[in-house]
Amino acid sequence: MVFDEFKRTSVDSSDERDSDQQLNDASSTQEDSLQWAKDAYARLKQQQHKESGILLESNRSISTDFSNEDQLEIKKVLPTTNISSINLEKSDANSIGVNAINREEPELGDFDEAFTWSSEVLAAQGRKAEEISLEEIDWLGRLRKGLEKSRQKFVTGLLEKLGDDPLTPEVVDDLETLLLKADAGVGATDQILDALRRKLNEEVVDANEGLRFLKEKLCDLLNAPIKSSGSDLLVPEKGCLNIWLLVGVNGVGKTTTLGKLANLAKRSGYSALIAAADTFRAAAVEQVRVWGDRSGIPVVANSTANADPAAVVFDAIGAAKSKGVDLLLVDTAGRLQTKHNLMEELQKVRRIIDRLAPNARVESLLVLDSSQGQNGLRQAMAFSKSANLTGVVITKLDGTSRGGVALAVASEANLPIRFIGAGEGIRDLRPFKSFEFVEALLSKR
Repeated sequence: MVFDEFKRTSVDSSDERDSDQQLNDASSTQEDSLQWAKDAYARLKQQQHKESGILLESNRSISTDFSNEDQLEIKKVLPTTNISSINLEKSDANSIGVNAINREEPELGDFDEAFTWSSEVLAAQGRKAEEISLEEIDWLGRLRKGLEKSRQKFVTGLLEKLGDDPLTPEVVDDLETLLLKADAGVGATDQILDALRRKLNEEVVDANEGLRFLKEKLCDLLNAPIKSSGSDLLVPEKGCLNIWLLVGVNGVGKTTTLGKLANLAKRSGYSALIAAADTFRAAAVEQVRVWGDRSGIPVVANSTANADPAAVVFDAIGAAKSKGVDLLLVDTAGRLQTKHNLMEELQKVRRIIDRLAPNARVESLLVLDSSQGQNGLRQAMAFSKSANLTGVVITKLDGTSRGGVALAVASEANLPIRFIGAGEGIRDLRPFKSFEFVEALLSKR
């Protein structure tokens, strides 16, 4: 099944409520959360059966219980809850496709603690059980798992400090150390703790309220540059050429990120073209072609050694215009922010774009490896000055304990985080949503 992720997320964002309302919703009763999760699981299970080609009885509606195996899984999560039957609507067997699920599609696992947590996060954003996709559930599970190292380094210590007692100035001081260890940066840490100290001066704050308040402030911090940009989500604009340049130092995953963005764009109904403008790195062009082949997206390239990147972009813009392409993705050579000649080469590419496509919507996205921590922040600050950055893509969150660097990027570089990656698969890249990120980072489970 093809999920229209760009459009789906855009629609969702307009329905989202403010952080306070979302965080209050997240504390709904266990019974409501479980029922929501059960309804969602039942619908997704039925959907997967259809996509697997399982023939169902036509023109009937039957009532079915969770299997014994599913009930055991539910009991692990909420052992005191009664497992009631759920009505599953069955459509006409003749309308059911018989194609097997693509191997790259996520598969529905057990009704377990990971599923119920993901359900709670979606429900807290005002989503209905019948509206969610398996890919959303799958992504949230992988995001939480990907942030496990950061969570263990930060959240485990935080929850131990909080306990069940009201917050004290000493606990807040300990929180400062934990935030800095997670590479949240001095600016973000000071901003969050100043707000928490002001609240402590006004009232007694218990552990749950302290955690809720912390989540709220983290979301506010991450959302500030996004709101300043005037665009909640980065989505290609229909009816004009969109050009996204991916920049950054070597090894951060620019080419891989480009391939995932291309796949996401195509699955979302946009036409796309790739410009292989990293002409300095050996095998870079071939790597881009592989990603293009995986998604069926054309690649404009020049295999000549040390070919002019600006010339490749020149050809790609011409091709994109002639074909009426929605999105042109440009892979650029990795460069250190201190190498002025390479930065000038990037500026040359920008001049070509401005001259040939003056009406294009241009985005310059810095790809950051989250494991680089504060060094990644320094890259963001340097690139922001010379590359006209409009946003950041944070990669490799699944392999680091420094997930807090996202806070530093937002507060100190003042750049909106547009996408995050937490895995090696072609679908392991999603539009950034602060609420989901913070819930995954501060998950108690």
